Amino acid sequence: MSTVNDPAVVAEVTQLYLKYEEALCKNNLEVMDSLFWDASEVVRFGITENLYGSEEIRNFRTSRPNPKIERQISNLKVVTFKKDAATVTLEFRRIINDVERFGRQSQTWYRFPEGWKVVSAHVSFLPI
Repeated sequence: MSTVNDPAVVAEVTQLYLKYEEALCKNNLEVMDSLFWDASEVVRFGITENLYGSEEIRNFRTSRPNPKIERQISNLKVVTFKKDAATVTLEFRRIINDVERFGRQSQTWYRFPEGWKVVSAHVSFLPI
């Protein structure tokens, strides 16, 4: 069995990512929070913010001025390493103030004893 992209692990992480995507689009803070590592070491680089630690990430999501995220994703790629580490990358398209914007997102996931968690995330737009 290969240590890269075990089909069962890829399927598991893909389902978790899709759960995250749904929570993001619906602004389900509880689900998003449950899928991120609750630790000071977790990092999320966003469109306009650099967030260090679960408390900063939680505070940002709670006070986001426009929590409604409508987007279309493409090129979703899940790559797993052995049974406990994975990366998720994708591209997305959003309409913001009637302007079509394209972006990309990456996440690093790790399987802890309590389950899979995002330990690092990055979201950015391509230049207009």
